[in-house]
Amino acid sequence: MPRLPTHAVQGELKPLANVRNIVAVGSGKGGVGKSTTAVNLALALAAEGLAVGVLDADVYGPSVPMMLGLSGRPDSPDGKTIEPMRAHGIEAMSIGLLVDQDAPMIWRGPMATSALTQLLTETRWGDLDVLVVDLPPGTGDIQLTMAQKIPVAGAVIVTTPQDIATLDARKALKMFEKLDIAVLGLVENMAVHVCSNCGHAEHIFGEGGAARMSGQYGVPVLGSLPLQIGIREQGDAGTPIVAAQPDSAAARAYRELARAMLAQLELRPKVRSGIMASLLGG
Repeated sequence: MPRLPTHAVQGELKPLANVRNIVAVGSGKGGVGKSTTAVNLALALAAEGLAVGVLDADVYGPSVPMMLGLSGRPDSPDGKTIEPMRAHGIEAMSIGLLVDQDAPMIWRGPMATSALTQLLTETRWGDLDVLVVDLPPGTGDIQLTMAQKIPVAGAVIVTTPQDIATLDARKALKMFEKLDIAVLGLVENMAVHVCSNCGHAEHIFGEGGAARMSGQYGVPVLGSLPLQIGIREQGDAGTPIVAAQPDSAAARAYRELARAMLAQLELRPKVRSGIMASLLGG
């Protein structure tokens, strides 16, 4: 697959030189499987032939190291910047790799947002097509800092079909709109549970919540993901299901999600660069 072009970002910000596109994965509330979705989405994008990284922006509750099976400290060749760690073919960075696993992050908002900015700008990312940023839940300081300082090509909102989850997902959507960040689409997680014994399908958290939200706000549903024990088990084991079981139905669902997200990203304006940009006034 050819390299992904660089797409426009919010406001007056400029894309990073070595990261073509930053995609933020957010949710209005916790417990909807946002981090699991972000990690498997990153792996699915890599499976499409793209150079991908994932940044764990949840400085209070980092989970990406465990999900990717990462441990130890990243290297710092010059004492100022840090090398991203690698797992399953993607680059990764998280505050969880820089502090003790059990250490609570008792930080005020400015400290947390400063840490996020440093994690992004002081990591020696490779030449990436996409950097997936796993945001903390909610609509607080981290999200505001991201909008002001981090060039984001688009956002993906994760919800479950449950009404209480889509209620908060709506807040996340409106937040991204106010921050001038394009919402690429919705992901309906834990949409259906299929019994591993009898094959009976059941919508444990309700049905159609993302579709109703999509109709109301005109934002596409990028995909529906199953509630499946294997997804949880593989994440806990540090080998996400897209990497561990690439031919499974769940992995295929993540691959379809990745392709749908890329299709929406392709609809966004592209950034001209070099001499052509100056000639065209880009």
